[in-house]
Amino acid sequence: MKELLEILFHKNYFGFKKDARLYIQEIVFFILKFNFETNVRATPKSLKKYGAKYFKYTANKRTTWYIFFDQKENNFLINYILNNHTNDFPELM
Repeated sequence: MKELLEILFHKNYFGFKKDARLYIQEIVFFILKFNFETNVRATPKSLKKYGAKYFKYTANKRTTWYIFFDQKENNFLINYILNNHTNDFPELM
């Protein structure tokens, strides 16, 4: 998450690192509380290298985060996270 903090701060999404940290904490808390049995989607074939499944976190009206993960029994490994502001993954939009 340190990398995300640097990106959010240096691209001026947040004026203070403290605010960026709080924003990231909200994402982390959402993931920790997330029920991995519901609202999960299969990852499109072209993006499977990021994880077999993904779910969405809507942070606000403009930003949705996509969290990719793999599952083995009751263990979940988050592999990748991105938001809708990237043009690299139009198949999720």
